Amino acid sequence: MGDSFSDRVCPASLSGVEQAPYLTIIIPAFNEAEILPGTLRKVSSFLESMDFKAEVIVVDNGSTDQTSDVIHSFQEQCSDIHYMRVDTAGKGGAVRAGIMAARGEYLLISDADLAVPIEYTIRFLPPGLKDFDIAIGSREADGAIRYGEPFKRHLMGRAFNFMVRVLLLPGFQDTQCGFKCFRREVARELFALSRVDGWGFDVEILYRGRLKGYRIIEVPVEWHYGEGSKIRPVWDSLAMFRELLSIRRRGK
Repeated sequence: MGDSFSDRVCPASLSGVEQAPYLTIIIPAFNEAEILPGTLRKVSSFLESMDFKAEVIVVDNGSTDQTSDVIHSFQEQCSDIHYMRVDTAGKGGAVRAGIMAARGEYLLISDADLAVPIEYTIRFLPPGLKDFDIAIGSREADGAIRYGEPFKRHLMGRAFNFMVRVLLLPGFQDTQCGFKCFRREVARELFALSRVDGWGFDVEILYRGRLKGYRIIEVPVEWHYGEGSKIRPVWDSLAMFRELLSIRRRGK
């Protein structure tokens, strides 16, 4: 699995006297045993430098590899790294489970490959960001940077975003970046209403959030394309388009 666990140190912000965390980081994972050691080490190191308490929830979305073993190994020393298993197919279902279990005042969703570096977290929390209910990472906002993305993948992403803007969310340049932060009560309300279990869950959540008048902000990020992406560009794009139509038909 690559990295050993022997040199990993549990961050101080994840230990000590029990208290409600300020931040929960939710990481959906499907067959991520190879990358999770490095990911959890980076997340732990980052949180060690912060002056607030945090918890990490890794939601195993029906993995068939050693994903659970990796997480349990980290739990031996870091009690606030939590493991959940959800067998409902789809990233949306996994994220929903993590949201409902989270205790933090702010809930941050991050992809398992850290396509957006975890250090960007501070740009999604007060005092770096104020007066928001939902902050979404954007690969298209002014100042955003993409690294290594194939042109075909980028083109398909922009085509999907065009459909999102036409059908549901005019004005948003990027709804699908996997780095998003919510106030807890907002996230719980919206995800309790959600019905989409697949890749299009982001659109449904943002659509419901806009209907309810929540303050949604796009934050430019640095994003790194990963060769191990689980997205199948053609088939998943078709599935997400069907999800868009379903969201529009349901309306509220």
